[in-house]
Amino acid sequence: MTHDAFSTLTSMILEVLPDEPLDPIAPTTSFRHDLAFDSIQFIALAELIQDRYPDVDFVTWIQAKDLAQVMDLKVGDVAAFVIASGADGRV
Repeated sequence: MTHDAFSTLTSMILEVLPDEPLDPIAPTTSFRHDLAFDSIQFIALAELIQDRYPDVDFVTWIQAKDLAQVMDLKVGDVAAFVIASGADGRV
């Protein structure tokens, strides 16, 4: 995982959270358990990802997952998807 992609994703996550998390965001940080993300925050994050990386189809990727898979997502999973989609975190 490139540092640029992870750093950009971390900034996006902090933008949609109402309060800054107590612990630093790491690739193993869980959206559900560690960040207490809800569906509205996932939608907001998807919009930020699409704005930043227009060629990354985050919405289709997340819709293909069942609820348990979405609930178990880690920040590193999303960063890895963004990178695998051809975005390396740079503009």
